[in-house]
Amino acid sequence: MAIVINSETKLTYEDYVLLPEDGKIHEIIGGEHCMTPAPDTYHQTISRRLQFQLYEQIEERGLGFVFNAPTDLQLSEIDIVQPDLLVILARRKSIIAPKKIIGPPDLIIEIQSESTQSKDRKLKLDLYQKAGVPEYWLVDPESQAIEAFRLKGDRYESAGSYHEEIRYPAVADVRLDLTRVW
Repeated sequence: MAIVINSETKLTYEDYVLLPEDGKIHEIIGGEHCMTPAPDTYHQTISRRLQFQLYEQIEERGLGFVFNAPTDLQLSEIDIVQPDLLVILARRKSIIAPKKIIGPPDLIIEIQSESTQSKDRKLKLDLYQKAGVPEYWLVDPESQAIEAFRLKGDRYESAGSYHEEIRYPAVADVRLDLTRVW
Protein backbone atom coordinates (compact mmCIF):
# COMPACT_ATOMS: atom_id res chain seq x y z
CA MET A 1 0.00 0.00 0.00
CA ALA A 2 1.37 3.41 -0.98
CA ILE A 3 2.56 5.66 1.82
CA VAL A 4 2.92 9.43 2.08
CA ILE A 5 6.34 10.91 2.84
CA ASN A 6 6.75 14.70 2.90
CA SER A 7 3.33 15.05 1.22
CA GLU A 8 4.40 12.77 -1.66
CA THR A 9 2.80 9.40 -2.34
CA LYS A 10 5.42 6.64 -2.46
CA LEU A 11 4.93 3.09 -3.66
CA THR A 12 5.93 0.20 -1.35
CA TYR A 13 6.55 -3.53 -1.65
CA GLU A 14 2.80 -4.15 -1.36
CA ASP A 15 2.31 -2.07 -4.53
CA TYR A 16 5.29 -3.72 -6.19
CA VAL A 17 3.84 -7.24 -5.96
CA LEU A 18 0.76 -6.01 -7.85
CA LEU A 19 2.78 -4.92 -10.90
CA PRO A 20 2.24 -7.05 -14.01
CA GLU A 21 4.45 -10.02 -14.86
CA ASP A 22 4.97 -8.93 -18.44
CA GLY A 23 8.60 -9.84 -19.13
CA LYS A 24 9.78 -6.32 -18.35
CA ILE A 25 11.85 -5.33 -15.33
CA HIS A 26 9.77 -3.45 -12.79
CA GLU A 27 11.45 -1.76 -9.83
CA ILE A 28 10.51 0.82 -7.23
CA ILE A 29 13.24 3.32 -6.39
CA GLY A 30 12.52 6.07 -3.93
CA GLY A 31 8.86 5.10 -4.08
CA GLU A 32 8.70 5.67 -7.86
CA HIS A 33 7.95 2.94 -10.39
CA CYS A 34 10.76 2.30 -12.91
CA MET A 35 10.41 -0.07 -15.83
CA THR A 36 12.93 -1.26 -18.41
CA PRO A 37 12.58 -3.77 -21.23
CA ALA A 38 13.84 -7.31 -20.85
CA PRO A 39 17.61 -7.53 -21.45
CA ASP A 40 19.08 -8.58 -24.78
CA THR A 41 20.80 -11.90 -25.37
CA TYR A 42 24.36 -10.53 -25.05
CA HIS A 43 23.46 -9.06 -21.66
CA GLN A 44 22.08 -12.43 -20.57
CA THR A 45 25.18 -14.24 -21.85
CA ILE A 46 27.45 -11.96 -19.81
CA SER A 47 25.24 -12.40 -16.75
CA ARG A 48 25.27 -16.19 -17.04
CA ARG A 49 29.05 -16.34 -17.47
CA LEU A 50 29.68 -14.10 -14.46
CA GLN A 51 27.15 -16.03 -12.39
CA PHE A 52 28.74 -19.35 -13.31
CA GLN A 53 32.18 -18.25 -12.09
CA LEU A 54 30.74 -16.76 -8.90
CA TYR A 55 28.69 -19.89 -8.28
CA GLU A 56 31.74 -22.16 -8.69
CA GLN A 57 33.93 -20.09 -6.39
CA ILE A 58 31.43 -18.99 -3.74
CA GLU A 59 28.35 -21.17 -3.61
CA GLU A 60 29.96 -24.53 -4.37
CA ARG A 61 32.52 -23.87 -1.62
CA GLY A 62 29.74 -23.10 0.89
CA LEU A 63 30.88 -19.48 1.26
CA GLY A 64 27.64 -17.81 0.24
CA PHE A 65 24.80 -17.57 -2.24
CA VAL A 66 24.62 -16.18 -5.78
CA PHE A 67 21.32 -14.94 -7.18
CA ASN A 68 20.41 -13.66 -10.63
CA ALA A 69 17.52 -11.55 -11.90
CA PRO A 70 14.69 -11.68 -11.40
CA THR A 71 15.28 -11.77 -7.65
CA ASP A 72 13.52 -9.13 -5.61
CA LEU A 73 15.81 -7.13 -3.36
CA GLN A 74 14.09 -4.90 -0.79
CA LEU A 75 16.49 -2.28 0.51
CA SER A 76 13.86 -0.15 2.25
CA GLU A 77 10.11 0.24 2.41
CA ILE A 78 10.20 2.25 -0.84
CA ASP A 79 13.20 0.68 -2.63
CA ILE A 80 12.69 -2.68 -4.33
CA VAL A 81 15.04 -3.59 -7.20
CA GLN A 82 16.11 -6.57 -9.30
CA PRO A 83 19.89 -6.44 -9.74
CA ASP A 84 21.36 -8.55 -12.52
CA LEU A 85 23.45 -10.51 -9.99
CA LEU A 86 23.94 -10.39 -6.26
CA VAL A 87 26.03 -12.25 -3.70
CA ILE A 88 25.17 -12.87 -0.06
CA LEU A 89 27.95 -14.33 2.05
CA ALA A 90 27.06 -17.28 4.31
CA ARG A 91 27.35 -15.30 7.55
CA ARG A 92 24.52 -13.02 6.34
CA LYS A 93 22.15 -15.67 4.97
CA SER A 94 19.43 -14.48 7.36
CA ILE A 95 18.52 -11.71 4.86
CA ILE A 96 17.32 -14.38 2.41
CA ALA A 97 13.55 -14.75 2.77
CA PRO A 98 11.36 -17.14 0.75
CA LYS A 99 10.19 -14.48 -1.72
CA LYS A 100 12.86 -11.78 -1.57
CA ILE A 101 16.15 -10.60 -0.16
CA ILE A 102 15.63 -8.11 2.67
CA GLY A 103 18.58 -5.80 3.22
CA PRO A 104 21.84 -5.06 1.46
CA PRO A 105 23.69 -8.00 -0.11
CA ASP A 106 27.49 -8.17 -0.01
CA LEU A 107 27.95 -7.60 -3.75
CA ILE A 108 25.66 -6.27 -6.47
CA ILE A 109 26.47 -6.51 -10.18
CA GLU A 110 24.58 -4.50 -12.79
CA ILE A 111 25.19 -5.00 -16.51
CA GLN A 112 24.69 -1.76 -18.39
CA SER A 113 22.60 -1.47 -21.51
CA GLU A 114 21.50 1.52 -23.52
CA SER A 115 18.20 1.62 -21.61
CA THR A 116 19.73 1.19 -18.11
CA GLN A 117 23.09 3.00 -18.30
CA SER A 118 22.09 6.25 -16.60
CA LYS A 119 19.96 4.45 -14.00
CA ASP A 120 22.76 1.99 -13.14
CA ARG A 121 25.48 4.65 -13.05
CA LYS A 122 23.64 7.27 -10.99
CA LEU A 123 20.30 6.25 -9.48
CA LYS A 124 21.27 2.71 -8.47
CA LEU A 125 24.82 3.65 -7.48
CA ASP A 126 23.35 6.25 -5.09
CA LEU A 127 20.74 3.78 -3.83
CA TYR A 128 23.26 0.98 -3.18
CA GLN A 129 25.64 3.40 -1.51
CA LYS A 130 22.89 4.74 0.77
CA ALA A 131 21.73 1.19 1.59
CA GLY A 132 25.27 0.19 2.60
CA VAL A 133 26.02 -2.39 -0.11
CA PRO A 134 29.76 -3.00 0.45
CA GLU A 135 30.67 -3.61 -3.19
CA TYR A 136 29.04 -2.67 -6.52
CA TRP A 137 30.30 -3.79 -9.93
CA LEU A 138 29.14 -1.97 -13.03
CA VAL A 139 29.64 -4.06 -16.17
CA ASP A 140 30.10 -2.28 -19.49
CA PRO A 141 29.61 -4.78 -22.33
CA GLU A 142 30.72 -2.25 -24.96
CA SER A 143 34.14 -1.57 -23.47
CA GLN A 144 34.32 -5.11 -22.05
CA ALA A 145 35.18 -3.82 -18.59
CA ILE A 146 33.92 -3.97 -15.03
CA GLU A 147 34.19 -0.87 -12.87
CA ALA A 148 34.25 -1.76 -9.17
CA PHE A 149 33.06 0.50 -6.35
CA ARG A 150 33.80 -0.22 -2.69
CA LEU A 151 32.13 1.42 0.26
CA LYS A 152 34.53 3.48 2.38
CA GLY A 153 32.58 4.89 5.30
CA ASP A 154 29.29 5.93 3.74
CA ARG A 155 30.62 6.73 0.24
CA TYR A 156 31.64 4.61 -2.73
CA GLU A 157 35.18 4.91 -4.01
CA SER A 158 36.29 3.57 -7.35
CA ALA A 159 38.35 0.41 -6.93
CA GLY A 160 39.39 0.43 -10.58
CA SER A 161 38.32 -0.76 -13.98
CA TYR A 162 39.06 -4.35 -14.97
CA HIS A 163 39.26 -5.97 -18.42
CA GLU A 164 40.93 -9.36 -17.93
CA GLU A 165 40.42 -10.34 -14.30
CA ILE A 166 38.60 -9.00 -11.27
CA ARG A 167 38.99 -10.17 -7.69
CA TYR A 168 36.32 -10.12 -5.04
CA PRO A 169 38.31 -9.21 -1.92
CA ALA A 170 35.55 -10.11 0.55
CA VAL A 171 36.25 -13.79 -0.18
CA ALA A 172 39.82 -15.08 -0.42
CA ASP A 173 40.83 -16.52 -3.78
CA VAL A 174 37.71 -15.39 -5.66
CA ARG A 175 38.72 -14.05 -9.03
CA LEU A 176 36.77 -13.91 -12.23
CA ASP A 177 38.41 -14.50 -15.57
CA LEU A 178 36.84 -11.79 -17.70
CA THR A 179 38.35 -13.23 -20.88
CA ARG A 180 35.74 -16.00 -20.40
CA VAL A 181 32.92 -13.45 -20.10
CA TRP A 182 33.07 -11.36 -23.27
